[in-house]
Amino acid sequence: MTRFKSQGFNNTFKNARKGFRLVLKSEKNIRVHIIIAFIVVIFAYFLGFTPLEFCIALFAIGLVIVSEMLNTAIEFALDSIYHNRYSRMVGMAKDISAGAVMFASLLAIMIGIVLFGKYLLMYL
Repeated sequence: MTRFKSQGFNNTFKNARKGFRLVLKSEKNIRVHIIIAFIVVIFAYFLGFTPLEFCIALFAIGLVIVSEMLNTAIEFALDSIYHNRYSRMVGMAKDISAGAVMFASLLAIMIGIVLFGKYLLMYL
């Protein structure tokens, strides 16, 4: 086992928290996603979502945040390997990972419309 593999259970969580803080500090988009996620959760609570609806909303939120974190990791890794030099292939990889975030966000919006739609129609 390498020294990186034998770091222990507590250090694994420490590194994960460090990674989450890093992405929060470095990426404006994920901060926007987090703020929107809090707003969605608050509205879901006050509208009285069922446990299943709440889980679906949390899953959609998680999908967007995880895809944004993976996009950031891909960007950092490619910039590191290519020393921030332009490469058409790197640009394509970054565009594809950004497209994945956009797709996850659009999917989350559609899920939100379905989940919140019936509650909003009741109040109109």
